[in-house]
Amino acid sequence: MLVAAMLALLLAAAWRDVITRTIPDTISLLLLAAGGFGQFANGVSAIAASALTALLLFALLFLLFTRGLLGGGDVKLLTALAVGLAPYDCYRLVVATALAGGLLALLYLLLSRLKRRQYTITRRSLFHRILAVER
Repeated sequence: MLVAAMLALLLAAAWRDVITRTIPDTISLLLLAAGGFGQFANGVSAIAASALTALLLFALLFLLFTRGLLGGGDVKLLTALAVGLAPYDCYRLVVATALAGGLLALLYLLLSRLKRRQYTITRRSLFHRILAVER
């Protein structure tokens, strides 16, 4: 049940990110609370290890954010997810996210080759809306 709720929150975050290029703080806070609640069942040492891992991840991601290499929504979302994961699972999350980001970057490069047209948000199709936000 908790995993399903977290997946729903991640889908909502992805949807908002695609449409508006922002991720609401509420989603990150709910993911943080759900992850902490999930780790609570594993004991105090699991909570401490997850919190320390999340703190270290935040420091690294914040450094990337200050250099303009990562968005603020990415920092808060990955940190919130790290709270609910064991340290090794957090490592796997970061690797999977980096690989997915690389594939997304390739998609953006391919989309940039499309004929540049003026897209407005008033168009109804999702594709036109995404292109308008990306411009």
